[in-house]
Amino acid sequence: MIRVATVADCVQNPPWNGVACGRGFTVEHMSKGEQMQEQKMPVVAVVLAAGFGTRFDENNPKQLVSVGGKPIVCRSIEAFENNDRISDIIVVVNERVEETVNELIDEAGYAKVRAIVPGGAERVDSTLAALDLLKQAGIPSGAKILIHDGVRPFVEERSIDGCIDSLDQFNAATVAYASTDTILLTEDLGDRKVVKSVPERPNTFRAQTPQAFRFGTIVKAYELAAADPDFHPTDDTRVVVDYLPDEPVAIVDGSETNLKITTPSDMPIAEGIARSLDPEHAKEEAKARMHAVFAEAFSQMHSR
Repeated sequence: MIRVATVADCVQNPPWNGVACGRGFTVEHMSKGEQMQEQKMPVVAVVLAAGFGTRFDENNPKQLVSVGGKPIVCRSIEAFENNDRISDIIVVVNERVEETVNELIDEAGYAKVRAIVPGGAERVDSTLAALDLLKQAGIPSGAKILIHDGVRPFVEERSIDGCIDSLDQFNAATVAYASTDTILLTEDLGDRKVVKSVPERPNTFRAQTPQAFRFGTIVKAYELAAADPDFHPTDDTRVVVDYLPDEPVAIVDGSETNLKITTPSDMPIAEGIARSLDPEHAKEEAKARMHAVFAEAFSQMHSR
């Protein structure tokens, strides 16, 4: 059973020493094979699942709601568990559901989950909790960190791989999906919003996750942000853009199916995506299409 880790756990049991943190990230505690992997730096996924929106069920936050017969948070974790290039996973949870998430991870046997840590009231607090844990564990500054919304259960492997590859050239990258709508930038005029400008559509994207960074880069950005009293970011890319303006952030292709489940109205869409990804469902659809083709051909033969 994995239990929730704290920074104190990592300090008192360095480095992670089989506590909730699992194995450490430092070279001296790795096997020869793991040391070879270290030369390419650890690739750590941070799954943020600490939100406690109650629009689904006041006793059942959305990350625990099942989609296609599986809890949303499990689908998000599995996207990284099943990617061979991810070495470690940190899951950030709300303390009110820590026991449930522990049980889900234990039952599923996710081998890469090294720590389950309590998050904060805001998204930024949850990110900082994970970064603090990694810092105390001694993870190298060049490690690749992928931060993912726990309520985006259908992130594609190509997007995860794209993030990892982008960090070979850049220190920051984000999954984003090209906007098919015209985007309007607005400003206030009295008590109304009015259009200020219309950016060219080819330059507009919808931010998704994961958002990826070299560990030293995202830590530095957050350290600079901490000195700003007006610091209220909505995602981690914004922190780098605002506080490390000379650091380019690469765009990685996202997808329409990388849905962020926010309200109950998203559930029918999510269920449809889950069905489309089910191998058995795909087989049934293929059979149905084949039968339809044969039926049409048979009908045409007998109508002649």
